[in-house]
Amino acid sequence: MSTPKIRIRGLTKTFGEKEVLRGVDLDVFPGTSLVVIGGSGSGKSVLLKCLLGLLEPDSGRIEIDGQDVLALPQAARESVRAQIGMLFQNSALFDSLPVWENVAFGLLARRKLKRKDAYVRAGEVLAQVGLAPSVLELYPAELSGGMQKRVALARAIAAEPAIMFFDEPTTGLDPIMGAVIDGLIVDCVKRLGSTAVAITHDMASATRIGDHAAMLYQGKIIWHGPATELFNSGNPVVDQFTHGRREGPIEMELRG
Repeated sequence: MSTPKIRIRGLTKTFGEKEVLRGVDLDVFPGTSLVVIGGSGSGKSVLLKCLLGLLEPDSGRIEIDGQDVLALPQAARESVRAQIGMLFQNSALFDSLPVWENVAFGLLARRKLKRKDAYVRAGEVLAQVGLAPSVLELYPAELSGGMQKRVALARAIAAEPAIMFFDEPTTGLDPIMGAVIDGLIVDCVKRLGSTAVAITHDMASATRIGDHAAMLYQGKIIWHGPATELFNSGNPVVDQFTHGRREGPIEMELRG
């Protein structure tokens, strides 16, 4: 088997007395998509922020193409992370910029692309997510939630990243639009040949996006396998979560 594109070993992160990640181990192989599922507060977003470099883990290794990113100098880290495209939860578009500048933001800021060329590239990637040239000059507030998500996806793929991260990609969308966005994500990842990691608690989305799936529970990966086996994992914690059962081994904190 090939070297993992992303290899995580022993990753820990604590906030005060709260242990959020307690020794996470994961492999993501080139050209595959991994979906990480888990309940609210399970550490999914913290894991993603550590991978993005937005948070510094307390211990462990994050390897990309065999390089321990955490051991690299800052400039080298940035070079590695320039390979990454990110679709943020709730899209995270810049309200003050038109659609085309949102899509081309990284190209303008990091690659110093000329504005004319960036405008053309924005039109190309918007077409790949099913949006017409007429949206180029619009502002995010003029778009529906589904259109905003498409623009955010176009921004994520504009630089043709080798790695893509998706943070709750269907949040705030109706079931049909969620399926549309998932389909676009799969198409874009395959077209680019990218390696993808998504975090979600939307089980329908998880099975549409992922080749493989893993469940994060109490700070550790408790199950990992094909996404097609999510609803038939044989793990009682995973089964309770994926089927949405009230009764089971998962302890729910109820606040009155």
